Amino acid sequence: MISLDFLITSLIIVALPGTGVIYTLALGLGRGMKASIWAAFGCTLGIVPHMTASILGLAALLHASAVAFEIVRYLGVAWLLYMAWGMWFGTGAMKVTANESAAGVLKIIRDGILLNLLNPKLSVFFLAFLPQFVSANTPDTTLEMTLLGLIFMAMTFAVFVIYGCFAGALRSHIIERPKVMSLIGKSFAGAFVLMGSKLLLTERL
Repeated sequence: MISLDFLITSLIIVALPGTGVIYTLALGLGRGMKASIWAAFGCTLGIVPHMTASILGLAALLHASAVAFEIVRYLGVAWLLYMAWGMWFGTGAMKVTANESAAGVLKIIRDGILLNLLNPKLSVFFLAFLPQFVSANTPDTTLEMTLLGLIFMAMTFAVFVIYGCFAGALRSHIIERPKVMSLIGKSFAGAFVLMGSKLLLTERL
């Protein structure tokens, strides 16, 4: 049975501003609600490998292996800085476009996936988080952890969509104000740099 504690804790974790939230907001402001929904979808898909690793116990290997952890971490930092560069110069997520092509949608999803995929702390987080809410008398631990993970993913997608739609609703009020858009883009870029710095300086759990 899914506990209320799990639902409340998950909602708080998902709602806290992080790389996925900022990316989704940026797409909503720059490209509209549809783009932000694709961004939310990509960020949610990026959770799948970490959740799977946690369920299969691979996250423990990542946690134990300093080399593997450092490789993924540095790739994650590089990707965050790349995203920050695009936002700063208005060529990335904050680039204003009217309609997304199929290639544009795939790029949005890809970038969202990579934002979460290249964060090794997520695997360790799921390894520590999910087992806390598994019932002591459950007949199938793997099945229950999978269900908890899927619920967490669904909540992530729903909350990110809300963020994105909110940003998309504000888009019409700032789209014709290039200076405001530029300032917001630079603010998001700064946030990505800070998150990259935090990831770089964080030690393994």
